[in-house]
Amino acid sequence: MIIALDHMAIGVPSVEAAARDYTLLLGRRAAHLNDGAFFQLGNVRLALRPSDGAGEGLHSLAFAVDDVAKAERLLAQRALPVSKTEAKGGALQIAPEATHGVSISLGVREEAGALSPLAEAAQSAAVSGLDHVVIRSPNPERAIALYAGRLGLSLRLDRSEPAWGARLIFFRCGDLIVEVVHEFKAGFGDGPDRLWGLSWRVPVIAEAHARLRPAGVEVSDIRTGRRPGTEVFSVKSHTAGVPTLLIGPRTR
Repeated sequence: MIIALDHMAIGVPSVEAAARDYTLLLGRRAAHLNDGAFFQLGNVRLALRPSDGAGEGLHSLAFAVDDVAKAERLLAQRALPVSKTEAKGGALQIAPEATHGVSISLGVREEAGALSPLAEAAQSAAVSGLDHVVIRSPNPERAIALYAGRLGLSLRLDRSEPAWGARLIFFRCGDLIVEVVHEFKAGFGDGPDRLWGLSWRVPVIAEAHARLRPAGVEVSDIRTGRRPGTEVFSVKSHTAGVPTLLIGPRTR
């Protein structure tokens, strides 16, 4: 049913200011549409939309399907209530109570177009695509039932790690990962899940780091990633409040 993550949206108080920040962070220029802006990456689109009192931060995921009508029938069989949206192709919005508070829609993938032109950054230092999107959940079994059982994403990893204080669950979606995190200290409960953070891919991690820090972006030092063969650094500004990580192949 689901073939990819088409786009995710971030609510921001000022689209203009957020577009400037993300142009610097991603190393790509924004395209503007209606009252929002978006960035086309290699495997996903990032949309910036006015928060308009609806809350700031990462607030929705839009998955791509081959056939909307077929997806609607399958969702009904799996007891996921949906409503039609005004989006092109009649996208389906799943009722938030069925997704435990995460805004999820499904529709035909929009034409990706060309990758956003680089904004004063070498190709090797600019973000090329999304590596994973992170959802925090107080109920990991419930999350598995939704993302693997009802939405049909491929469960690739389910690992509890005391050293990290968390259980990590990875679902493959196209060439990226939907990651569900359950923190042990938060306890187990029936509260809502929450869209939380983004991890972006860069071809050469050291060059991305060297591009951002002198430009005034607050970044951590480069460190070894949890995934074998990778290095990462955290981004602490210019993200519209979204916890952000940049990840690339280990070169040292």
